[in-house]
Amino acid sequence: MAVLDIVTFPDPRLRQPTVEVRDIDDGIRALVRDLTDTMYAHDGAGIAAIQVGRPERIFLIDGRVATGDPKADPVVFINPAVVETGGGVAGGEEGCLSFPGVFVDVRRPRRAKVRALNLAGEAFEIEGDGLLGRALQHEYDHLEGRLLIDMVGLVKKEMIRRRLKRWYAEQGRAPVAAL
Repeated sequence: MAVLDIVTFPDPRLRQPTVEVRDIDDGIRALVRDLTDTMYAHDGAGIAAIQVGRPERIFLIDGRVATGDPKADPVVFINPAVVETGGGVAGGEEGCLSFPGVFVDVRRPRRAKVRALNLAGEAFEIEGDGLLGRALQHEYDHLEGRLLIDMVGLVKKEMIRRRLKRWYAEQGRAPVAAL
């Protein structure tokens, strides 16, 4: 349908509260199509609606990440809830569409289980470890206003700020808020 603009840090919209989806209507289905197009256009493994400036509690995970099948459609999570994490803690490199060009080591629980609705309004649960577990937690964090920069120490925060200043300069634009 459409490739939407990604909201990049430090834009305050990334911190705005998200709202539950009450009706899965044509507008929500169109948003999911746009999120799909946007995620793939930017080579993302996942995307949350808040990353395109929409407050709905929706995120997608690339089907290949969610199922292991390279031809699988993205998995849509509407009104998701993390119901369990565990398996110890592991560090791993994460990137984020809202932090272009930034990749940092983030420590998270190894495993996560999420309950959500699909586009048909049916409840489902998915559990994953490794990349899927990490992606589930990362995208859910967006719906809670938690960002990549919140998951690292002071030195990495400064590295992220410097990298984003360079990115904004390369784009010929100023960030929405001060870095």
